[in-house]
Formats: sequence, structure tokens, C-alpha cells
Amino acid sequence: MDLGPGRRAVPPRFVLPDVSEKNREGKRTARERLVVEREKQKAAERRRRALIVGASVVCVLALAAVVGVLAANSGKDKKSASDGPAVAPSGATGKDGLAIPVGKDTAKSSLTVWEDFRCPACKIFETTYRPTLHELVGAGKLKIDYHLVTIIDDGRGGSGSRQAANAAACAQDAGKFTAYHDVLYDNQPDETVDSFADDSKLIELAGKVDGLDTPAFRKCVKDGTHNSWVVKSNAAFDSGGFKGTPTVLFGGKNLAADPTMTPAKLKQMVEAANKG
Repeated sequence: MDLGPGRRAVPPRFVLPDVSEKNREGKRTARERLVVEREKQKAAERRRRALIVGASVVCVLALAAVVGVLAANSGKDKKSASDGPAVAPSGATGKDGLAIPVGKDTAKSSLTVWEDFRCPACKIFETTYRPTLHELVGAGKLKIDYHLVTIIDDGRGGSGSRQAANAAACAQDAGKFTAYHDVLYDNQPDETVDSFADDSKLIELAGKVDGLDTPAFRKCVKDGTHNSWVVKSNAAFDSGGFKGTPTVLFGGKNLAADPTMTPAKLKQMVEAANKG
């Protein structure tokens, strides 16, 4: 996909499950969409390389002016600040408390997912694998650690990735992360439209989750309580050397890079790990 002169989200090469002859055409269409996404992403990379040389010169000339503007506006936008303490959401785990855990700690299998709520490829993964993931988590066989990043903000501009991630962390504080997580993907705007940057939109979507739209949740969203935590999570993604979102790790292997992966195959892997 074309993210302009920034980073790019790398769509997963998941193969949709082989369910029936009637659905074969739908699967072909999904595969074709992923091929188109990859071609767009290659074109974006070529343009990015061409722009680097010219952009570096411009950056040098503009550096002094940028520093002056940042100094003048320091502290004006609390929601964009990332210098404050990183306030992790309730129950966050892992290194630096950057993972939101879903599932029982006793589960023998674990999945690590790095995702961006504005990322179209992440939505493809979610809609394809969600029923299987919910089933395995509900059965106590799988635990998922979600890491939230802002790759689309960085590439397309805007702040919707960060603010949606903050809102999801606010939902975690309320014990409603999974439900709100799914609502965000079900209502994902086109990646060129930064709808999630609007607090009122995020609060409106909270109304689709029973008991989430509370004064505490609204304050958390409007104050950007977890913004610095989201920034820290995104920095961990960058330093981890990952190629794009979604990155889905199982046993150290990135399932997004496996063209043979299907929900049925993932379920078999988890079942096998639970028997071992």
C-alpha cells in the first residue's frame, strides 16, 4: 500500500481458509487484493528512495526553523506530547509493560501481534482470523499479547493510529479491550481518512461496547492518558526490526510471512502445542 514518503505497512500473505467451492471466488478476490497492495507498496518504496536525497537537503536547510517552531509550541498540545511518563494501561505485561494480554496466563500457546488500527492489512488479518482466535482464547488454549503501533500515522500523517491505540488502552483500563479492539477494526476508515484522530468518533464507537462509554473512559481518551505509552510501544516496534504490520509471532516465527498459513492451520498448531 502507498504510504507516501514514510514507512509502509506490509500486508500479510495469509491464505484464506478453504471452506467450500462456493467461496473459492471470494478467496481469489482476497488474494488479488493482497497482490495489488504489494504492488502499491513496491511503487511507494521506489518513490521513497527517489525522495531521500532531495529531502535530506531540505531537512538541513529547515532544521533551524523547525527547532524554533517546536520550542515556541512546546506544551501547547498535551495530546501530541511524548516526553511525559509512559502510563501503561491496567494489566499491561511484558518488557516495559508494552503488551496488552488477552487470554489466560495458563494457556500453553501464545501469539504476539503488532498492529495498527488504521492499517488495512491488519483489518484483513483480524476479519480472517478473529473467529479462530476468539475460540482458542475462550477455550484457554491461547494467550495473545497485543502491541499497538502508529505506522500509518508515520507514513500517511495524522494521529488516528496513536489516538485509537490510546483509546484501546483506555478500554483496557475498563476491562473492555477485546470488544473495543474488534469495534475499531469493524469501523476502520480508509487509511487516507484520519477519522480516528477525532475523540468524538472514538467515544461514539465506545457506545457499541456495553458499559464502556463512561466519564472515566471519556476523560482517558480526551486527556491522551496513554499517548506516551503508545509512542514507547511504537519505538519498540522500530527497534525490533519488524518489516510491517501486522506482525504475528508464534513460537518466534512470523506467521504473516507464511503464504500457507490459514486459520485452520493455526488452530492445528495451537492444538498440537497444548497436547505437548
